[in-house]
Amino acid sequence: MAAEAAEAAGVFARAAGADHRAALAGLGLDGARAFYTVARGSSDAAANVLSYEVMRETGRAMTSLPPSVFSIGEGVDLEGCGVLMISQSGASEDLVRSARGAKARGATVVALTNRAGSPVEAEAHATLPIGAGEERAVPATKTVIGSIGAGMALLAALSPSYADRARASAEAVTGGLPPHPQAAAIRAALLRSPHVYVIGRDTGYGAAHEIALKLKECCAVHAEAYSASEVLHGPLQLVTKPLTVLLLDTGLESVQSSLDTAEARLREGRAEVIRIRPSDVGLSGLAPAAAAAVLLALLYPVALETALALGLDPDTPETLAKVTQTT
Repeated sequence: MAAEAAEAAGVFARAAGADHRAALAGLGLDGARAFYTVARGSSDAAANVLSYEVMRETGRAMTSLPPSVFSIGEGVDLEGCGVLMISQSGASEDLVRSARGAKARGATVVALTNRAGSPVEAEAHATLPIGAGEERAVPATKTVIGSIGAGMALLAALSPSYADRARASAEAVTGGLPPHPQAAAIRAALLRSPHVYVIGRDTGYGAAHEIALKLKECCAVHAEAYSASEVLHGPLQLVTKPLTVLLLDTGLESVQSSLDTAEARLREGRAEVIRIRPSDVGLSGLAPAAAAAVLLALLYPVALETALALGLDPDTPETLAKVTQTT
């Protein structure tokens, strides 16, 4: 996991900077009436990140469909829609069935996978490779960030006005990232807290889901992801107990007020709040999806170090496998 997380920024840079116009030519995605994603786990978190970026740039809806709609159900009408299948292995049977079912119900299916010749790829109209190379650790790292990069490259192919920002974001992280300056403090906070909230808005919300998942699978720490708005409803009551909050701030101007309000309310409730930004390592002006990817790259090593401090083996969590077969 340490080696793979260290490669993540480079994987993102290559994936986000790729030109997929030829691969997507003639598929009609630029005229799709809506976009849907099908994924599970970390891939679904990447899909969440991409959904905010696509909706902002195209003005068209993009949301997640549960694979069970096709794997155990009869599917839904997707005529004129684009469906993005995100899977590191491309081998899960429920995703294969979903790709086949979405295509049968009229969708244009694009696969983002890391394994050439996968079953999901065989069912898609086009494939955009994540290009992360072999990933052996059970917790996905570089493939998740690579999925975000590949999705940004897809959007760049559909929206020329976005292409320059995607390329600039890719170039900004090409040389890799330094450790987060608060890494030790974050690790210490995680080690002493029985409950963790990971909070974000917009693309940061998808990143929050991914980091909460990583804390569960690597560290066996109870962690939940929330929108900075949603957490101020019922979930705020948990601040009456010891609580650590990781606030993921992509730097997007339109969400600053929401994040500020959440931070203030959580601190009032005596939660320990740590706000994490790409600017902490000198990065600014990133596309929001790229900023979310950077936050993941900064926090993966922290999850790894926390797991090791707890005496756990994050490469092979006790109850998990690299490829999970579900329906």
